[in-house]
Amino acid sequence: MFRSASPRLQAYAAVAVLALVCALAAGRPELAALAVPFVLFVGLSLAWGSPPAIEGDVHLERERVLEGERVGAVAAVRDRGGGARVELHLPASARLRGDPVPRAFWLEPGERREVRFELEVTRWGVLRAGPAMVRARDRLGVFAIEGRLGTERELRAYPQVDRLRRLVAPLRTRPVLGSQVSRERGEGIEFADLRPLVPGDRAASINWRATARRRTPYVNVHHPEHSADVVLFLDTFAHAEHEGEGTLDAAVRAASALATAYLARRDRVALVSFGGALEWLTPGLGVRQQYRIVDALLSSAVRPSTRAREVDHLPRRLLPAGALVLGLSPLLDPRGIAAMLDLRARGYDLAVLEVSPLAHTPLGDEAEADPAFRLWRLHRDALRARFEALGVPVGVWQHPHASLELAVEEVITYRRHARPAPRA
Repeated sequence: MFRSASPRLQAYAAVAVLALVCALAAGRPELAALAVPFVLFVGLSLAWGSPPAIEGDVHLERERVLEGERVGAVAAVRDRGGGARVELHLPASARLRGDPVPRAFWLEPGERREVRFELEVTRWGVLRAGPAMVRARDRLGVFAIEGRLGTERELRAYPQVDRLRRLVAPLRTRPVLGSQVSRERGEGIEFADLRPLVPGDRAASINWRATARRRTPYVNVHHPEHSADVVLFLDTFAHAEHEGEGTLDAAVRAASALATAYLARRDRVALVSFGGALEWLTPGLGVRQQYRIVDALLSSAVRPSTRAREVDHLPRRLLPAGALVLGLSPLLDPRGIAAMLDLRARGYDLAVLEVSPLAHTPLGDEAEADPAFRLWRLHRDALRARFEALGVPVGVWQHPHASLELAVEEVITYRRHARPAPRA
């Protein structure tokens, strides 16, 4: 805390000194008598007055919230002195908005008071709340203190995610019970084919209509329900941003929605953040893995780098041979594009969800008339055609003007006619 004399004390001292100097210079004792009240006030204040002794802390009512929600912050203030007039303010930021008006109140000697602030979370991320700024003066307004109260608190704001009704089905599954309909045949619910009865078949699997028509026993064959390995490949080499919203924000929301949906189907999900800094989470199941992925996504950022990275830096267990790799990329940096093409060349089941940067260009309606902009769009069309020629579907997400489901549906539609990826 920074302690200082109040402007009132400084002004009274200056008036007293000026009056005494004038009385001596002019030989007018009445001027000295004019300074007596000010001298007495300054002397008594210095003799018996003391600066306020304010202490306290700030804590949040919750440490985890969703984007767009409100969270309460409570500042506990206590005066260990002789009472004080306190002004308390909790600084806000662009992502964490609060009341800009300070709270003013009186504290009696030894009194403790809790002041509640309402904060609005406007954007996902690891946010910081506190410390509070406090300004206090004693009852006479002679001494004042100013400084920070409490410590900085961390608030994790999770992004709002879309509920996806359909997901990209992997070409290969693993022999573990799940919700993905396998291409193989075995015990399951989804009908696959008919075949003649062989020793060991269950009587419940006999198709009596086909048996009566063909006059020989036939049984139903089904597709088993297996789980799959899914890798979310987040390209953080570059992004486009305009007016506080960018492609990275959209990619984080898409990754959160996809991770939540796949984990709800009992699939194993892994996360790779591939850019200036290489970060990853190994495949996992359940709610715990969901929180691990979302917490990792909160720290996602585009870190400038000129280094060319290769996907062979990733651990082998992170990219299982039969994994479905979903690339989330604005397709702006050639290093991220080359990494995804390398995954396809290695035989991985790859699909790309392009987070379109077109909505974040500042040109507006005049963009189509700009030759450079039109040439850039042609380049992006050629890049998508290159992916599709390799059997990699590219779903374009025109965020924020379209739903993520439209891009997912575009990938699903393409894969109905796509050539299966060779095994890694």
